[in-house]
Formats: sequence, C-alpha cells, structure tokens
Amino acid sequence: MQVNHKRIYRLYRAAGLMVKRRRRRHGVAVERERLSLPSAPNQVWSMDFVFDALSTGRRIKCLTVVDDFTKESVGILVEHGISGFRVTRALDEMARFRGYPKAIRTDQGPEFTGKALDQWAYQRDIKLKLIQPGKPTQNAFIESFNGKFRDECLNEHWFCSLAEARIRIAAWRRDYNEHRPHSAIGNLTPAEFAASWRTRQQQLKQEKLISTPGPTN
Repeated sequence: MQVNHKRIYRLYRAAGLMVKRRRRRHGVAVERERLSLPSAPNQVWSMDFVFDALSTGRRIKCLTVVDDFTKESVGILVEHGISGFRVTRALDEMARFRGYPKAIRTDQGPEFTGKALDQWAYQRDIKLKLIQPGKPTQNAFIESFNGKFRDECLNEHWFCSLAEARIRIAAWRRDYNEHRPHSAIGNLTPAEFAASWRTRQQQLKQEKLISTPGPTN
C-alpha cells in the first residue's frame, strides 16, 4: 500500500511529532554572495521552480516569481510542465498588471538559460542575473518564499486535479500578499508595503513641484 507523503506529514503533525524541515546552513563554511536590496518595485524579480504531485501521483510544476523589494508574490504559474517559452508567456502576463522588471534573478536551470528566455529578455531590455550552480543562497529571496509556499500550501493540501491545485495556490498567494506581515518590510504585508511606497512617491513628487520656483518675468 502506498501512502502519500503529505498524509504522513499531516499525521506526524497531528500527533505532535516534529517534522524535519530543510534549514538554511549558517557559518563560514557556506560561501555567500551578498544580495543588494533594491530601492524600488520592479528593479529585480526572483524566479524559481517548485515541484509537487497530485493525489494521482502525476507531477505538477510551479513557477514562482517574487519582487525582491516589496516581497510581493508577482505570480505563481501551475502546470504539469513548463518550458522556457511558457515562462516568457507567464512573465508577459504578470507584467501586464505591474510593468516589467529591470532584472530577473534565477538559477541556471535549462528553462532559464535557453534561447526563449534569453531572446525575450533582450527584446525587453531586461537583465538576466544567473546565480552560481549549487549556491541557492545567492537567490535567498525566492528560496525563503518557496519555503513558506512549500510548508504552508503544498504540504497542507492533497490536490486531486490541476484545477484544484491552481485554485488553492491562488488563494494562498492572495493571503500571502494581503494578510501576511513581513519583518523585512516593517511588519507590513507585501501589498501594504507596495501601496505605502507608491503613496510616498506621490507625496515626494508633490513636494518637489511645490518647492520648484516658477518662471520669472
């Protein structure tokens, strides 16, 4: 008899047993590349894949994209398979609502290093930042997000179909953006932080207009 790994996870937790989770290693043995924090939305997006399976055993593949500045989940694409070309289509769909980023950080997976994404980025003047192989800490923002996504969504549900997976993942993403405070952005939710930044920029523009002297006769 086969037992789904998510059922084991839930049974362990219900029994009060500790479920071992992957933790980021700390210390001098881990080589790190310092991540500079962007100063505005859409300066850098980070992107990665997360894998899971339906109750039937069929694999699903999730493309996760976050804004490094606001910590917003820009989008999560859920399919059985995702090619490099499908990645570009998804990014175009995400950019319709918020504009394109200046740069995108990824690992060196084939979907991210192929011709489709390279040409797409070149045509839109977007810089692709590839982390070094075997160094996920260089993509720490998306790694942190994916850990939450795995623990709070994928491990909590047993999806019977791709449609159900999309619905539940979309609901989790909305909750993450709108109701989950983030310590790195002043304990605001990503949506609140993004809105406050836009408001502040409008205020600065107004202050600049007021302080700028008018033409003299």
